[in-house]
Amino acid sequence: MANEHSSGNIRWHPAFFEAIQLELAAYRNVLEFIYDYQLTTDPLRIDTLIIKKPKQVKIEKNFAQIFRGNNICEFKSPGDYLAVKDFYKVMAYACQYVADGEGVDIDDITLTFVVTKYPRELIKHLKEVCGYSVDEPWPGIHRVSGDFIPIQILESKKLSESDNMWLKGLNTGLEISNARLIFKEGAQKEDGLSKRAYLYAVLQANPLVFEEVYKMDSTVTLDDVLMNLGLVSKWEEEGREKGREEGRMEGRVETLHEVLELLKQGYQAEQIEAKLSAKTE
Repeated sequence: MANEHSSGNIRWHPAFFEAIQLELAAYRNVLEFIYDYQLTTDPLRIDTLIIKKPKQVKIEKNFAQIFRGNNICEFKSPGDYLAVKDFYKVMAYACQYVADGEGVDIDDITLTFVVTKYPRELIKHLKEVCGYSVDEPWPGIHRVSGDFIPIQILESKKLSESDNMWLKGLNTGLEISNARLIFKEGAQKEDGLSKRAYLYAVLQANPLVFEEVYKMDSTVTLDDVLMNLGLVSKWEEEGREKGREEGRMEGRVETLHEVLELLKQGYQAEQIEAKLSAKTE
């Protein structure tokens, strides 16, 4: 039995790991991405660690301009809040990483927090208690100054749709324009980067938005997206030409609605494939 859909059932952290690689795709040759980096033998893990190789490479991407050799990223799923205690926890992770890491210096670390909503209480604490200053050089990118470690907070809902499409899309309640871009880019394979976990998460979180995009724009197709996810059965592929002849849009919207409904309920790819294939038996 599939679980009832909720944001808590969506695997946002693997989606974030893919999203930040997609954002920095132009620098894949000089960045190493490590998921769920284990600090100690105890269950202390960094969400995502990005290591820049070589260190002197300059990165022009807006949020990555502060990057040094070792860059710690903490991601909060939509609906989760970045609290003061979370900030200090990640600061402790940074210190632990320096203490245990061979050849890692404290002046070679940066911290990036990715949240959906503006963390008002934390920002207030950083200004009034820590004496830090916070500015916003780009929409949704809050730079924190005053600590020996460069720190930034990315407020994903405010990020630029054109510059930070992948991170902005890690949300419920996507705008139609953002969903359309994700739709088109998600169908592409030639960049060589995985989008599977990312597309799963955003489709599960925004099924009605993507269905609306498909209905509104006949030039945008979800066929390739579904194929990339393994969500189009042999029956579905063989029936394309027939679907075009008998009213392609109606048939495709109906199938899309069915797939998205199953995703929303928490079904995985192989379960959806089985259900689609069973329709021909």
